[in-house]
Amino acid sequence: MQYRILGKTNEKVSTLGFGCMRFKTIDNKHNQIDEDISIKQIRYAIDNGVNYIDTAYPYHGGESERLVGKALQDGYRDKVKLATKLPSWLVNSREDMDKLLDEQLEKLQTDYVDFYLLHALKSRYWKQLKENDVFDFMKKAVKNGKVKHVGFSFHDDLDLFKEIVDAYDWDFCQIQYNYLDENYQAGKEGLKYARDKGLGIVIMEPLRGGSLTNDIPNDIQQVWNRADIKRTPAEWALKFLLDQEEVDVILSGMNEMEHIKENIKVATETTPNSLTKKEKDLIEEVKEIYNSKMKVKCTSCGYCMPCPVGVNIPECFTHYNHSFMFGYEKSKTKYNIHVKPESRASKCVQCGKCESQCPQNIKIREKLKDVAKEFGE
Repeated sequence: MQYRILGKTNEKVSTLGFGCMRFKTIDNKHNQIDEDISIKQIRYAIDNGVNYIDTAYPYHGGESERLVGKALQDGYRDKVKLATKLPSWLVNSREDMDKLLDEQLEKLQTDYVDFYLLHALKSRYWKQLKENDVFDFMKKAVKNGKVKHVGFSFHDDLDLFKEIVDAYDWDFCQIQYNYLDENYQAGKEGLKYARDKGLGIVIMEPLRGGSLTNDIPNDIQQVWNRADIKRTPAEWALKFLLDQEEVDVILSGMNEMEHIKENIKVATETTPNSLTKKEKDLIEEVKEIYNSKMKVKCTSCGYCMPCPVGVNIPECFTHYNHSFMFGYEKSKTKYNIHVKPESRASKCVQCGKCESQCPQNIKIREKLKDVAKEFGE
């Protein structure tokens, strides 16, 4: 496993981090994690060099932190750097922050977290946190030993990102970044801006919710096939990031042992500036093809869920995008199989609750109408 120093924290972290938001579940129920499999997978990753474990308050309906707490028993807590996040949207007072952190520590069965982030910052959350004295909270959380390093995760535009970076002496930040999102949200410019300020850089959505690895179109695969060294689409996506010396950790929401092994292999063998010009050109070509096909820039993060009337928004968008990227008939069949009638786009009542939660600022109601038109009832 390759390790890098996470910015001004001076902490040595594995370049691959275990993202704890996509565990195996029982009966497809988001808040019912298959504990035996998930704990086994986390511990396997740790035993093979992964030392950055990332969870958050809302993941798996609040059950991710609890599962991680169990997984890190039997001596595993001492082997890792643990990250979790303050649910910004639940903060209505200064006291809320302390209560939430204490609740999280209890679920995680630990006295402290190594990395604590303000979660999913966007304009209104940032304003709300400042009004409730979040800087005082962070200083005291560090002073009393409950938190070692403070940072933030981000989902808004570049100008706000720079404003937040400049507003506090942060240790690190977490941004969405992959070869399709170089100019999206904070993007590459934001990444370099934060690095110049000494912040450690953690990357989320390196595979764009799996969309860079699943059902690869023929024209994309033909580009990959031209490479001198044959790699899987996941390897290409991870290597694109690990090739950049500004990137410290990439988070992958792994729930298949073969994926964990593959990702560990890539993180073990990839060093900065190791891609050739020809390989970088191939990635750029693939990027251009994908951008020409995708209709909704959804990463399946699930922040829009649950829908008050039961629409499975990420699943609807996945099949809608796939209909343009991988073929209509195949995608419509999967839509009809995997999306229950009561969870389809046509059931949207246009309430708009989902849009207030979407990190990508997608016009979800409008796009669901397009999905319904594409696939019918």
